[in-house]
Amino acid sequence: MTGGIFILSGAGLSAESGLKTFRAEDGLWEDHRVEDVATPEAFARDPELVQTFYNMRRAQAAEAEPNAAHQALARLQAAHDAPVYLVTQNVDDLLERGGARDVIHMHGALKDALCATCDHRWSAPMAMDVKDPCPSCGAPATRPDIVWFGEIPYHMDTIQEALEDSDLFVSIGTSGVVYPAAGFGQMARQLGIRTMELNLEASGGRFDEVREGLASTVVPQWVDEVLSR
Repeated sequence: MTGGIFILSGAGLSAESGLKTFRAEDGLWEDHRVEDVATPEAFARDPELVQTFYNMRRAQAAEAEPNAAHQALARLQAAHDAPVYLVTQNVDDLLERGGARDVIHMHGALKDALCATCDHRWSAPMAMDVKDPCPSCGAPATRPDIVWFGEIPYHMDTIQEALEDSDLFVSIGTSGVVYPAAGFGQMARQLGIRTMELNLEASGGRFDEVREGLASTVVPQWVDEVLSR
């Protein structure tokens, strides 16, 4: 082991920046059913609705500011004497704007566009339209570069390598119900890696240590502890 730290973050990390968590108690996501806006079938059925939804999310993310938890993780990454791998399920760029680098976005990013015809990627404008031509092939098949339900997350090989290079797995602000990310903790345990959860409320998963509280409080406290050792 190298002393590396593998950090998996979810929507709870950005909630205090004003971005809603993915799983609301009413089963809606930004007032929409997940099935209507976050699947390939939804895009095929009503691409205009899906584009409008992600245009709204992109605008909200642009207005949000990094909170103390984002900044603390960037500070840990910059000061720790072993690798700190930041893997996120979030599609905002608040970690990067908080000072983090080399963030692994396993579910894609709002700032990017994807051609549904040729898979070309480019920087997304603030407002996208499905009729926008692809800069590479010209097809009017523009979609957000977001991993939807039923699609394979990005960078899985890189994530596996990062986990194997770590001796601490930390889950921050994630419900632990969306796979494959929900299985990372189990993978860590099988590798003999110590596990820890920092969350508003315990998710019920198996961790060696659980700390409950607002991300802006518990994450900086934990980072201070790590860096003081």
